[in-house]
Amino acid sequence: MRALVETDDIRIESWLSEAEERSLANDVLDGLTRPFKELPPKHFYDARGSELFERICELPEYYPTRTEKRILEDRARDIVASTRAGELVELGSGSAGKARLLLDAMTDAGTLHRYVPLDVSESVVRDAAEQLINEYDGLQIHGVIGDFQRHLEQVPEADGTPRIVALLGGTIGNFPPGTRRGLLRQIGALLGPRDRLLLGTDLVKDPDVIEAAYDDRQGVTAEFNRNVLHVINRELDADFMPEAFDHVAFFDRRHEWVEMRLRARRPCSVLIAGLGLRVEFAAGEELRTEISAKFTRARLEADYRAAGLALDRWYTDDQQLFALSLARRA
Repeated sequence: MRALVETDDIRIESWLSEAEERSLANDVLDGLTRPFKELPPKHFYDARGSELFERICELPEYYPTRTEKRILEDRARDIVASTRAGELVELGSGSAGKARLLLDAMTDAGTLHRYVPLDVSESVVRDAAEQLINEYDGLQIHGVIGDFQRHLEQVPEADGTPRIVALLGGTIGNFPPGTRRGLLRQIGALLGPRDRLLLGTDLVKDPDVIEAAYDDRQGVTAEFNRNVLHVINRELDADFMPEAFDHVAFFDRRHEWVEMRLRARRPCSVLIAGLGLRVEFAAGEELRTEISAKFTRARLEADYRAAGLALDRWYTDDQQLFALSLARRA
């Protein structure tokens, strides 16, 4: 652990070791040598990828971000009133836009005490801390730089104030069912009797609506998808030609999840010099870069039960596009 900032109001610590910071190399070596090639979606998000995703969130087709935000705007006070929470732990925190809605509600309720952002990006955590500490009187910030799949145990212990542990944005849908339930169980270990998990989940709906959100007319999502190849080129000295890969997005009706893939337009041989690895792609061969599961209330309740949690409250929009749920330890 490296303490990066330590003042009366802010503590920021990093739990990323040099080996863990090389997770891209490990994931590329593992994922591109499988019979069916795939990479985890976390590697989209370098500076350019984050900028592209911000553009995606503003597209007319991309409903999840704005719908979740509307639910939070409408229900943040109810969420805080029902939990009496004074602490927010945000996993994969990103920008503090959604956090502010909950922190505002805690301020109005007179319970606000501490914000704990956990993110792999040091700049994201630092920027949020610098902004929020000047906006909220008496707020304590304990930032954790790490991967929430590996570093949940580094979240500071609760200090007696009920807390909300939030995983927003539909991120839980990026994990296959077994991994998803295991992660929920790990998050549940952070919860005391008065604490709650606040989870954002995209809902099953018309497949045309879902597919449009992942394949917009302007092609921003396609550029976001191909950005992972730019990341590998830069970080691992590879020679991918991103323009030689088509963006593919479709709703798998059997699994009820979206898959994003990159499809080779022609046969190509890619050298990843940083790994000493050559990867062959046949014409039409695909590399899966993301799954994004869509939920029904019954499916989520089953996942909660399997993880030792229980649904406490359920919030959704008028069109049933997206849901926020509060869960407690069973």
